Amino acid sequence: MGDVLLQDLWFHQVDGVLIENVVADGELVVVRARASARRAGCPVCGTVSSRVHSRYVRRLADSAVGGRPVVIELAVRRFRCRERACPQATFAEQVDGLTFRHGRRSAGLQKVLERLAVMLAGRAGSRLAHALPVRASRSTLLRLIRRLPEPQTHTPRVLGIDEFALRKGHNYGTILIDIETHQPVDLLPDRARSTVTQWLVDHPGIEVICRDRSVAYAEAGRLGAPHAIHVADRWHIWKNLVEAVEKTVIQHRALLREPEQIPPIRTAAPLDATELEPRCPGGPRQSGRLSDRVREQHAAVHALLDEGVGLRPIARRLGLARNTVRRLAHAATADELLVGQWTGRTSILDPYKPYLHQRWAEGSTVARHLFEELRERGYTGGEAS
Repeated sequence: MGDVLLQDLWFHQVDGVLIENVVADGELVVVRARASARRAGCPVCGTVSSRVHSRYVRRLADSAVGGRPVVIELAVRRFRCRERACPQATFAEQVDGLTFRHGRRSAGLQKVLERLAVMLAGRAGSRLAHALPVRASRSTLLRLIRRLPEPQTHTPRVLGIDEFALRKGHNYGTILIDIETHQPVDLLPDRARSTVTQWLVDHPGIEVICRDRSVAYAEAGRLGAPHAIHVADRWHIWKNLVEAVEKTVIQHRALLREPEQIPPIRTAAPLDATELEPRCPGGPRQSGRLSDRVREQHAAVHALLDEGVGLRPIARRLGLARNTVRRLAHAATADELLVGQWTGRTSILDPYKPYLHQRWAEGSTVARHLFEELRERGYTGGEAS
């Protein structure tokens, strides 16, 4: 009765194995068993043979029991192949569901480690394996991942196309995702138009292509899947919307502020309106090395675009990054790129700027004297401002 119970516990899904005994050797549980099939099939030609050549014992690591590692000592046989033309003169029998060729683990433990490797990869998977407890190094888990068969690719109805960085700023590839199942479909070695086009041609049936505003991906979609509808994914829609709203708000930030009370100016002569009007802080930067460089780059990029030159050749010719060329190309004017995050911010000096403009026009250009005059009128800031 005990042997039958052990048989059901260890090999309830395996046929052709008989347990002889189970012993506890310190912290190790040893299960001694033997293969009971009368014949086995040749792995090369498939011929079934019952001629035994020799016997030997295989030691297989199995899943732990009660926190103790388990080793199965399985007595197996080597058979002679009955097919004379077969190059495999002898072969070892394999037990379905328990052994596999050259394996030192049971099939069940092998599947557990494969899933562990896929979910956690090397170091983290190795730490969890030792807690099971099972001996498996990070290199072992990585080898298990590499030995897994490639999943069969299918053609999704809604395909997502985007780039990913193999080495950020240097090497990029293309990832293809099934938008409906959120599962990756394939990885392409680069983001070239020809590579993506060829993949789309080899996988007909795509109805919707979800992508960003990449010109290469747009052209590849039109060539490889001409009947597909092009849409933007939610992330890029929100990103584009946020960028557009932020740019608009920054450009008109000065118009959105509430008017502040300006202290009265004591003067005997009337002032010109242009002298009292504060400078509009919402406009783009008009001078400086940064603004001059941006304006020169913007003009050069649009001049090459008018000649029909693509973004990549422009980037190589001007020595600029591709994303920089894309931003310059999408901006209608250079002023759109010169409105930064500090443009239009309020300052403690704003209520006193009309008075400063008036005094400057009158010829008072000494900062220390102007600072003392502003302090008399309630200015609480520093002289540096």
